[in-house]
Amino acid sequence: MSATTAPVAPSAAAAQPYGMRKNGKQWHEVKKPFRPTSGLTSYEKRAKQREAMEAMKSKEKEMKDEKEAERKRRTQAIVDKKAAKAEKERYAALEAKMHRKRVERLKRREKRNKMLNS
Repeated sequence: MSATTAPVAPSAAAAQPYGMRKNGKQWHEVKKPFRPTSGLTSYEKRAKQREAMEAMKSKEKEMKDEKEAERKRRTQAIVDKKAAKAEKERYAALEAKMHRKRVERLKRREKRNKMLNS
């Protein structure tokens, strides 16, 4: 049994001993030095982020506009359907009172007036 096992090297972070902390609180995480300029990004990076944000916002606006247009189209279809039904009922009521041919003449005249007025 000649098992040759290579010793595993510990990672760099675990291999670096810090020793005892000065304040005695060894259970706390080691603090890193304060670097106020480390979080700053370059102008090119900020410009790319801004461009990506504008593209996303325009896409969202386009999607919202499509959704709103579809909703308006559906509501307009409902309104048109109700108006057509009301007109049909009105002509049915007129037919009950008047002769059918006279009602048809009235319909044609009203259509002509609608065309002229709109």
